[in-house]
Amino acid sequence: MEKTDIKKFNNTKEFIEEFKIGEGDFILVSKGLYEKYFNQIDLKATVIYKNKYGNGEPTDIMMDNLLEDFNNSNCTRIIAIGGGTVIDMAKILVLKNGKSTEDIFYKRVPLEKVRPLIAIPTTCGTGSEVSNISVTEMTKLNTKMGLAIDELYPDYAVLIPELLTDLPDKFFAASAIDALIHAIESYMSPKATIYTELYSKEAINMILEGFQKIVQNGKESRITMHDKFLTASNLAGIAFNNAGNGAVHAMSSPLSGKYHVSHGEANYQFFTAVFKEYTEKNPTGKINVLNKYLSTILNCDINDVYIKLEELLDKIMVRKNLKEYGMKEEDIEDFAESVIKNQQRLLSQAYIKFTKEELEDIYRGLF
Repeated sequence: MEKTDIKKFNNTKEFIEEFKIGEGDFILVSKGLYEKYFNQIDLKATVIYKNKYGNGEPTDIMMDNLLEDFNNSNCTRIIAIGGGTVIDMAKILVLKNGKSTEDIFYKRVPLEKVRPLIAIPTTCGTGSEVSNISVTEMTKLNTKMGLAIDELYPDYAVLIPELLTDLPDKFFAASAIDALIHAIESYMSPKATIYTELYSKEAINMILEGFQKIVQNGKESRITMHDKFLTASNLAGIAFNNAGNGAVHAMSSPLSGKYHVSHGEANYQFFTAVFKEYTEKNPTGKINVLNKYLSTILNCDINDVYIKLEELLDKIMVRKNLKEYGMKEEDIEDFAESVIKNQQRLLSQAYIKFTKEELEDIYRGLF
């Protein structure tokens, strides 16, 4: 299975001309984005607005409706323009005879790729454009579920920095922090290699330096760094797609699933708490190498890394207590059980193998 070919363009016009976008193409995109950047060109493609399926992150219901529309389109190529939601939804369209999201995610049907996919990220966080993973909420379970198969790799990841211009500050912050978590979790994964570590470390450095400049120069200064953040997100995506994410992503899944907290924001709630726990439980292992690297970037003592990191990130995006999202105390045990039952793929890639009781302690500490 061939991996994703990465392209970068200065603007959408260059992309449309090189890829000859037109009849037979199925474009999934938000209405506002399409009208601003693509509408001036009379494309003959089939254009479906993501807004048709609802707001928020993917659910099995949204994906089923999308599958029905695509199957009625007779299109032969898919173009996903958006954040992780749009790209994750579009990935399953490459499969032959896709009719039911549940059947696809539970692998009840043959998963054969028969169509190409072009993924164009409009956030700087998910890395979905270079991953073989699609994540959706299974509404019957109130939790997220991931499908990771090579058939879901986009054929092309197209980076166009100008498409980040209209991203609201909150979504920019959440997605960039998510990319940072991708880079750091993949660095700590037992599946990490010298090659993935290079991508992880470069992404960590680029994102943290970018955040430092935003704190120093103001939020509007991010406009000049969209190329940098988009590239860093892409590097982090390559790293985590090869090495995997860990306990931070696992713990965020039930919060996102039950209370519809966005993916990046949910990950942010657990990020430093999990890594403090890693440091406490196995301080002399690889976490020590990571903490030394972070201390160099943050210009602080190694023992103050997570204090300084929290100070920096809280200036980019203020964190909340879990109960501010509607979470209830009785959810603590339920969430821990859900993570143990449904997120073993992620837990197996964590630096420390948490018990249910240890997961509960983290949830309780953040409640």
